[in-house]
Amino acid sequence: MRIRDRLLNGPLGFGAAPLGNMFRNIPDKEAAATVDAAWQQGARYYDTAPFYGAGLSEIRLGKALAAHKRDEYVLSTKVGRLILDEVETGRRDFGEKGGIFEFGRPNRIVYDYSEHGALKSMEDSLKRLGVDRLDFVWVHDLAQDFHGDAWIAQFETARTGAFRALSRLRDESVIKGWGLGVNRIEPVELLLGLTEVKPDGTLLAGRYTLLDHERALQRLMPAAVAKGVDIVIGGPYSSGVLAGSAHFEYQMASPAIVAKVERIKAVAQRHDVPIKAAALQFSLAHPASAAVIPGASRPERIAEDHAALKAVIPADFWREMRKQGLVAANAPLPIDR
Repeated sequence: MRIRDRLLNGPLGFGAAPLGNMFRNIPDKEAAATVDAAWQQGARYYDTAPFYGAGLSEIRLGKALAAHKRDEYVLSTKVGRLILDEVETGRRDFGEKGGIFEFGRPNRIVYDYSEHGALKSMEDSLKRLGVDRLDFVWVHDLAQDFHGDAWIAQFETARTGAFRALSRLRDESVIKGWGLGVNRIEPVELLLGLTEVKPDGTLLAGRYTLLDHERALQRLMPAAVAKGVDIVIGGPYSSGVLAGSAHFEYQMASPAIVAKVERIKAVAQRHDVPIKAAALQFSLAHPASAAVIPGASRPERIAEDHAALKAVIPADFWREMRKQGLVAANAPLPIDR
């Protein structure tokens, strides 16, 4: 089932990765207040994952959503990792993402893209979230940024394991749909080319943003439209660099990225456009995009996101962005609708 057909209150959801203590130690009260702010603003789609703080994000999100009826929101989480009861000491290897969740729980995390691993991961997530069902399940980080060149072997494990298990659960109406949850376009392109399984959507983080979208435009986004596979846009602010942070790709932004962001900001200032508004509305302008899920760990950021989605952006802003080459010439813009 397509995710756009399941959304209950528009395309703006809540990405719960920061609730796993991404980059900093977030107090429980602040995390709960952030989820409550999202609910009060009307967010009814919530996404999390076991990886986010070794289960911390799921635990916090589940506690916050327990105040609401399960039928009142759409929930997705991810498979591909198992959170063990044993404690891991020393610095953990998260591929290119370094110490992104160094303030999360100390539980050991292991990869498992098999059928058994996917089912076990879902069972554990249901317990941490305190719910009786999941709506969408994404196969997480099945890409080179976490596995190096071995990602192809991991993909094959998932093809004969997690993919088949999730397809069966969808066909049995246990879940509404499944797909990948990745930061790279290559695994999504590979998935869309398979004939044995058909995903319902994919969570694509950071690859279709105002700052970084050219490669996804080449094949992935057109293929998703052609195959009727919805794309959920994660990380629409490019790890925060489009929202005032110094991070891009979960690391310190390079001078080249900072320079491009400054050029975008200059155009935005000339047209009195909030850069968050430009980022959200750009990501949703492509017909493949079904939802966008910016993350937040402070309640005040939620109101900014919802205001950004509703902001009226003058057509001249988009024309100048295109003229200056700050968006790809073939990128669908809100003025093209």
